[in-house]
Amino acid sequence: MYRNMIFIEKLHITKQIRQVMASEKARRFQEEGERRDVAAYARRAHREGISREEVAQFYSQWAKSNKYDMDMAPERYRGPRIAADRVSELIPDPRDSARILDIAAGSGFLGQELWTKGFRLIDGLDPSEGMIEAARKKNVYSNLICDFMSEKMLNINTDTYDAVVVTGGMGEGHIPCNALYEMIRIVKPGGYVVIVMREEYLEHVHDYKDKLEPLMKELEISGRWTRVSRRVVPKYSFENNGVIFIYQKK
Repeated sequence: MYRNMIFIEKLHITKQIRQVMASEKARRFQEEGERRDVAAYARRAHREGISREEVAQFYSQWAKSNKYDMDMAPERYRGPRIAADRVSELIPDPRDSARILDIAAGSGFLGQELWTKGFRLIDGLDPSEGMIEAARKKNVYSNLICDFMSEKMLNINTDTYDAVVVTGGMGEGHIPCNALYEMIRIVKPGGYVVIVMREEYLEHVHDYKDKLEPLMKELEISGRWTRVSRRVVPKYSFENNGVIFIYQKK
């Protein structure tokens, strides 16, 4: 009888283990499915041939769905945290007087990360009205500007910022190569331009392939800025590698 009780107890434990394993497997399958869905959704914002106006409209709809912050959570999209870490290395304490422009601010992920690092004078720029409204709710921005970052002059004075930062703003139909001139214009002499983007876009986005890095080099040769670093980082976004460009204005 004692042996039968032990046997029954073992069967019960085995059944519990199998249930836990099945539950864990189901959870992982669901999470993987969600990652695929979100990645597919994000790719639609970067599809070939998409216009800047379509991009802005797409992001507004995404913001109004109230799903963007969950879809682009830090465990999936590490760009803002990576960028904030780099900016913090460039600008030591006290940081509360340093002026920063968050380009392609989205719903304010980078602004939040910068705020936790001690930055207090943070402006945000984004062409999507929906994203601007979402970013406003974060209560970390001094000013929010609804406009495109492009080759056109913004309503921002020359030599305004200690650093301008782009994370997630590079891609098909997003920020064009020639926007580098405007980034340099609005940064103070000695200030920094920090660009964090998917490494694959350097080859797969027509506007960047054989254009973006050559232009960066050309601007360095012409004395507009100096390269501080170029670094590839793993798992920048949805398991994809990112690349961080840091330049200092002369």
